[in-house]
Amino acid sequence: MDKEKSHKHMSKTKRAGKTGETGLIWFLGFVGALVYYLHVHSGTFALVILGILKALVWPAFLVYHLLLFLRV
Repeated sequence: MDKEKSHKHMSKTKRAGKTGETGLIWFLGFVGALVYYLHVHSGTFALVILGILKALVWPAFLVYHLLLFLRV
């Protein structure tokens, strides 16, 4: 029983370690999208908020345009 518990604990630890690299990549993508959209949408407060919202959902834009490209 102890061996089974330690095995479950080890597998959770291994999974948690692998997500850190992916999280960093997504965070850097978010920061890059934020800088881009704030540069494009600078001016009024509403446009800045729109730029922040677009930076949060940039992967959706990426997948959408990728699917459009693959459809052709």
